[in-house]
Amino acid sequence: MFDYYTASDKAILEEIGKRLQALRLRRNVTQEALAERTTLSPTTIKSLEKGSGKLANLIAVLRELNALQELDNFIPATRLSPIQLAATKARQRQRATGSSKDKS
Repeated sequence: MFDYYTASDKAILEEIGKRLQALRLRRNVTQEALAERTTLSPTTIKSLEKGSGKLANLIAVLRELNALQELDNFIPATRLSPIQLAATKARQRQRATGSSKDKS
């Protein structure tokens, strides 16, 4: 298992790239075909698989590989408890009130 906490940022990006490449290969898609389907360049696909690139490009590739649901594993959605939600709303109301007084 990959240890994210002891790995450097570069090593983590390279691991993500390797996993993206493995997913593409499991789907039996070439870099060129993936580039064409996503309207990205083959160079962009190669960059993503080396661990560099933009998040928007990663999303386009995951969409084409029918793997967007993997984002839930990547960063799971977090739900606020009712107490946290109430506290957040209270802070927002205080800021809104404070900002209107500043405009006077």
